[in-house]
Amino acid sequence: MIERDPIPVLRLRGFSETPLAAIAELTFAYGAHSVHFSADEPREFQSVRADGVSLWPRRYEFEAAARTVLDSHGLHLVTWPEIQFVQHRNSTLRFPGTGERRWVQFLDGVVPALRRSGWRVEIDSSFPYELLETDDWDAHIEPSANNWFEFDLGIKVGGQRVSLLPIVVDALRELSIRSHDELAQLGEGATVYGRVREGAFVALPAQRIAPLLATLVELFDAPLTSEGRLALTPAHLASIAQLERATPIRWAAAAQLRDLVHALADEDALAPAETPATFKGTLRQYQARGVAWLQLLARNGFGGVLADDMGLGKTVELLAHVAIEKAARRLKRPVLIVSPTSVSPNWRAEIARFVPHLRVLALTGADRTERFTQIAHSDIVLTTYALLQRDIETLCAQEWQIAVLDETQAIKNPRSKGAQAAGRLRAAQRLALTGTPMENHLGELWSVFAFAVPGLLGDRASFGRAFRTPIEKRGDTQRRRVLSSRLRPFLLRRTKEVVALDLPEKSEIVTRIELDGAQRDLYETIRIAMHGRVRDALRMRGLARSHIVVLDALLKLRQVCCDPRLLKVSAARGVGGSAKLEALLEMVPELIDEGRRILLFSQFTSMLDLIKPELREREIAFVELRGETKDRVTPVQRFQAGEVPLFLISLKAGGTGLNLTAADTVIHYDPWWNPAVERQATDRAHRIGQHKPVFVYKLIAAGTVEERIVEMQERKAELAAGLFDEPASLQLDAAEIDRLFSPLSALD
Repeated sequence: MIERDPIPVLRLRGFSETPLAAIAELTFAYGAHSVHFSADEPREFQSVRADGVSLWPRRYEFEAAARTVLDSHGLHLVTWPEIQFVQHRNSTLRFPGTGERRWVQFLDGVVPALRRSGWRVEIDSSFPYELLETDDWDAHIEPSANNWFEFDLGIKVGGQRVSLLPIVVDALRELSIRSHDELAQLGEGATVYGRVREGAFVALPAQRIAPLLATLVELFDAPLTSEGRLALTPAHLASIAQLERATPIRWAAAAQLRDLVHALADEDALAPAETPATFKGTLRQYQARGVAWLQLLARNGFGGVLADDMGLGKTVELLAHVAIEKAARRLKRPVLIVSPTSVSPNWRAEIARFVPHLRVLALTGADRTERFTQIAHSDIVLTTYALLQRDIETLCAQEWQIAVLDETQAIKNPRSKGAQAAGRLRAAQRLALTGTPMENHLGELWSVFAFAVPGLLGDRASFGRAFRTPIEKRGDTQRRRVLSSRLRPFLLRRTKEVVALDLPEKSEIVTRIELDGAQRDLYETIRIAMHGRVRDALRMRGLARSHIVVLDALLKLRQVCCDPRLLKVSAARGVGGSAKLEALLEMVPELIDEGRRILLFSQFTSMLDLIKPELREREIAFVELRGETKDRVTPVQRFQAGEVPLFLISLKAGGTGLNLTAADTVIHYDPWWNPAVERQATDRAHRIGQHKPVFVYKLIAAGTVEERIVEMQERKAELAAGLFDEPASLQLDAAEIDRLFSPLSALD
């Protein structure tokens, strides 16, 4: 009697009742005898041997264990209607549905393991699936029509080259994989199976596909050509260069393009630009390199975003770029510069200082339409965002050499009239100048680049799927790195830390002020009432629809911190003292006695109105700048000339477009939600041309909503810091709202 285990036999064959379907038949070889797996058969059977008749015990537990192995890999017994066509229903198995990729995965990953463990796997000629052997991958780029390019990724199958992009797209779509993050979730060493032709597949290591997905994230939204290639604008080619690490690329008839791609990827390697004699200024090393970057973009028909920190000289770099174009006789058409109304005088002053030879036309004032005929005869045309919308038909009719948007907050909402008008401008080069490419969310970043480098980030919907949702909602660091890599060739950003040797020192001092007496009691009274109101709103309408209620409640608390008189409610009428105002009035005279020149910022113009009488009473001279100030030039000139030691500025009116290098001290009376806006205000003093150390004081009411705002600013900085070292604004969740409304006693 034979005691050894039988041999499991798995036969894979086609199943004619369903097109391109297959089944597996499981039998067991007991010597020369073959039996089908079935719980209904006897536990032993007879086998004819040469020396007579003997019994061979049936190894039912062994057979059941073998059957369990197949079940663990997804092979299940046939069901209706196929069951009616098979003879041995307990030993005939298949994958659910057509399961074609499951069969190929089984061939690739399971069959070899079964054979190594002693199974016999037989593949019938009728079996409709096969796994093809592949050789090396290759990629190449070649020019196509209309200054576009085609990217092709291929693989050799059976000695013949097959375009791989359609295969990858088809496979990943079928698996519902649309991002590098989702691909990574398949696990280390995972394989994706791509269909080469009907029934024939290739095994593609997910690790090999990952760089392709990471670089060509819009692949799923961009149509492939009839040859299976990806059509690309020149703006996308810098991203393609990243694939060279994983797959060598042949730049067919595009060697010059390859050199450009590598130059864009490493602007630090650029030789500093030399300015013509007509440019009346001296560039620092990093500024000259910035001009070289602008020149490189212009020569190759690209736009870009110059996003240096405030005060590092974006204006002078742009004017040097224009001066070079003019001297080289490439300035065939005028340059359009669009800026906020408050910044327009600064542009006129800087043009007169650095490029006085250029013809400047300011399209401002009610009589500007009379000057429209002069546009074509000018070198630089200045307008504002408000007037851009009104004059868009005239400005669109003109072709511009360069269209420049300064301080791009006006276009960060892509649905705004300003953004839509800017998008209609026709220019050989588009440039955006901003110290804060993003303040609140990645949608603002998309809007800026939609103007400067159209197509680089895809349309808004695909950008949301590929970048904004994964980064903002899921904290996907890989997507953030990919976005950063894609932006890098077209975004030049230098921080003060990078060019520290060219700048004076800056010291930040946070002064925490304790509320006491009636002001403290008022804060707690308002806090309790407002917190209850916010909770009711959140419970009834949810967070998304309670935005206005939350902001109004927080505004009232912040007003109490500044001065109770700002709060127009009956409970505040009997509270006359302000701990913060008292601290300010002690600080300012001491600083002035030390010879300091001070910029005092507040976001509340009504707070400035409360400060001014106190200053007059103490005979402290000052000038002021706020939104309604008509003459911005005179107060700036008086302060810069040293006539007054103190400059009162409302945060929004004076946060941009001012060069106040006479100041060496900045006081922020109240914190703002967005630290980037605070830094812009600070940069009025801490900028190129300043030769003294700058001191920045932040007055914070201790233990209040102000302190919580500062803490949240620090926590919320991570998102944008990973892209271009610029903190994002606050976006609150329910837990953070509760934290903001914490009682004073809990925060001491």
